[in-house]
Amino acid sequence: MPADPTERLLRGLYSAVLYQLVPVTVYHLIWRGFRQEAYFERWGERYARYGTPVPRAPVWVHAVSVGEVNAVAPLVNALLAARRGERLLVTTITPTGSARVRALWGDRVEHVYLPYDLSGAVRRFLAQFSPQIALVVETELWPNLLFCCRDAGIPAYIVNARLSERSLRGYRVLRPLLARVLRTVRRVAAQSAEDARRFAALGAPEAVLAVTGNLKYDIDIDTAQVARMAAGFRERIGARPVWIAASTHPEEEAPVVAMHARLRERWPDLLLLWAPRHPERFRNATQQAIDAGWRVATRKLTQWPDPGDAVFVIDTLGELQSFYACADVAFVGGSLQDIGGHNLLEPAAVGTPVVSGPHLHNFSDIARQLEAAGALRIGDDAAAVGALVQGLLGDPGERERMRAAGLALVQAGRGALQRTLDLIAPDLPPAA
Repeated sequence: MPADPTERLLRGLYSAVLYQLVPVTVYHLIWRGFRQEAYFERWGERYARYGTPVPRAPVWVHAVSVGEVNAVAPLVNALLAARRGERLLVTTITPTGSARVRALWGDRVEHVYLPYDLSGAVRRFLAQFSPQIALVVETELWPNLLFCCRDAGIPAYIVNARLSERSLRGYRVLRPLLARVLRTVRRVAAQSAEDARRFAALGAPEAVLAVTGNLKYDIDIDTAQVARMAAGFRERIGARPVWIAASTHPEEEAPVVAMHARLRERWPDLLLLWAPRHPERFRNATQQAIDAGWRVATRKLTQWPDPGDAVFVIDTLGELQSFYACADVAFVGGSLQDIGGHNLLEPAAVGTPVVSGPHLHNFSDIARQLEAAGALRIGDDAAAVGALVQGLLGDPGERERMRAAGLALVQAGRGALQRTLDLIAPDLPPAA
């Protein structure tokens, strides 16, 4: 469908603003680079400039960062299995997302950073890789990206699509533009009926909406490897109680230290496994634990905690699932700080009881289901979260009930993968 005059106007204004902001993108990369050195690398990809030839990829998946890469992993694995010998393109925006792509699939997929949403850069990117289908994960509504896909005849799907009430309110100012963007999409595969409703409120036509469920429920766990790691971990530390604080953000670090101090008053040998959300926080978390007077070890330095360690910082990527299985109770961060939460299904899927703070707007549907099933406890603040962790550490029976409830819910929620594959099948190019 050709662009209407209003679309051309809105798209032109949007693009003009973005081009004015190009210098800001450079400053942003430098600013982030001082916190995470990988942001100093591969700048050309951010503007769709490639120094070496890159192969074409008929199937392209875009996942912004680690959480989205993990969410779409079942779909990518299924596509790789069905298209043996054919390489897929997976794009991310963050270096941590890039590292996760490499950890999961190595050189079985192509990976570059998605360019900034500048129309020229997007066109160069599409011309370079010539994808025949675009699978955009969750909530990446980049106008020029999706308009250019339409203009190039590339069917675009938003898979595992989610849209929180907060995001919907934030997008309303851009609704005239985004409503037209959503008309370019072949289908929106929503995680839930509520997500589909919110996409409709943003302007998605009813005909493109489908509720396929959440791919996170189809999480692929190497149960044997997880069991081996948990057994080896317990051989090292014995019967000590263990809790994990995972995916924490800066404003949650001091509360985690305070919680651990209070918990160790009751269990002096309690071990904290601490996995900050972003690599640039690894060192700071380690230092805060040292400043609290505890003996601290890290995954990179010692591989495993020793009996005398009070805190073990997981300063690696891609191992969180296995370390969840090593803990008696899991606190999932991004929920005390107003981030919106992180993946609550990962600990539940390995049978670890889950505790969270109140800020869960990015995972409201999953949180609602876990809490209703009895697999999740939510605290209103850090003190309440600490009390919940303490209560569960002292109640093996309740931990077992939550473990069973979480495993059952994850098993019952499976099926989104097959529904998504069925939805995109008409536009998947023939396998080589």
